[in-house]
Amino acid sequence: MTDPISDMLTRIRNAKMRKYASVYIPFSKIKCEIARILREEGFIRSYKELGDTGLGEIKVTLKYTREEEPVITELKRVSKPGRRVYVGSTDIPYVKRGLGVAILSTSKGIMTDRKSRRENLGGEVLCYIW
Repeated sequence: MTDPISDMLTRIRNAKMRKYASVYIPFSKIKCEIARILREEGFIRSYKELGDTGLGEIKVTLKYTREEEPVITELKRVSKPGRRVYVGSTDIPYVKRGLGVAILSTSKGIMTDRKSRRENLGGEVLCYIW
């Protein structure tokens, strides 16, 4: 697998289209941080690390509305292995005019676009979620 973050987003996208309650993703620290941000922003119900950190999995429990519509409308990978996308602190994009979230990899770790603007940090734009 050449792009594990893209694989994670695709697994979540496929699970939400099939209206699965949860999805299992191979463990890595960066994927765990992305799941943490998704939980904090209210896009998923919960996540849990299963097994050893070397060979384990992350169980992501998806969140749906009362009408059984997924909370996540779309997931979009921005920076890819073939084309990295970096932005400065003043050029951080607004996703859907602030309704969505951009996840960035900065020198102080993985964070949302709002937190990155607050801390005046730029970095690599990993993905958009709305």
